[in-house]
Amino acid sequence: MKDYYSILGVSREASDDDLKKAFRKKAMDYHPDRNKNNPKAEEKFKEINEAYAVLGDKAKRSQYNRFGSDGFHKRFSKEDIFRDFDFGDIFNSFGFESGSSGKGGIPDLDSFISGQGFGGRTRSRRGKDIRQNFYISFHEAALGTKRSILVELNGKKIETTFKVPSGSKDGNKLRLVGKGQPGTHGGPPGDLYLKICINKHPHFSRVGDDILIDKEISPTEALLGTTIEVPTLNDSKILTIPPCTQSHTKLKLKGVGIPFHQGKKTGDQLVRVIVKYPKKLTDQQTELVHKLKIAGL
Repeated sequence: MKDYYSILGVSREASDDDLKKAFRKKAMDYHPDRNKNNPKAEEKFKEINEAYAVLGDKAKRSQYNRFGSDGFHKRFSKEDIFRDFDFGDIFNSFGFESGSSGKGGIPDLDSFISGQGFGGRTRSRRGKDIRQNFYISFHEAALGTKRSILVELNGKKIETTFKVPSGSKDGNKLRLVGKGQPGTHGGPPGDLYLKICINKHPHFSRVGDDILIDKEISPTEALLGTTIEVPTLNDSKILTIPPCTQSHTKLKLKGVGIPFHQGKKTGDQLVRVIVKYPKKLTDQQTELVHKLKIAGL
């Protein structure tokens, strides 16, 4: 594998200034615009830039020294190596002009890594994808909705409208084709990826395609049975609590849960019954409970 210190012609103990001086000299010597009759110069020039992108960054240099060349390249891709490496600042300081390619031009990162490099015809390039989070309510995710979001494209805020399908889950991603950054030199635009983030509901939670809600009842209602009103996504339903229902029993309201993605079927709503005991009894209540105890309850 590559020995970056040898490529720059410095020792492993070289200071930051030594590295910069060595890089500047090597880069000037092998810059393609100065070696138009040497086809190997561009590859050497890329190698020099890669070496300085690693050794000129303290964190990357530390990793390179620790793991060696093989270990370093298992942890860092070309994109990782050149991340935060500003071609424009570096080459402008050498007296080369910024540009797309050829005649003193400076390649961008994509061109440099892909091998397009210097010279030749400028290729069209697809625009970058955009990834963004957006927040919706529990009801909007369950029933579906139409939303709009502001996306920054080339420094301008552009409003994009889209549909959220019913039954959407927290973390689902929507792909809006062609709504990313514009392409260059006639290339197509990138895509917009939106990650759904669902705000917590005060009462509902989701279990697969079912909705879960807790409802409190008194001990006597649990023993004797009762009816309660339960809120659902669209309205409310009456639920019958049978006698002798145990606390944390789950009862079902069929067909009022999360609509399936295809819209052909709907989940159920689960009602978890919580028997709430009083914190203190009156004298009369205490007397009645003792009578129930004597009766074998």
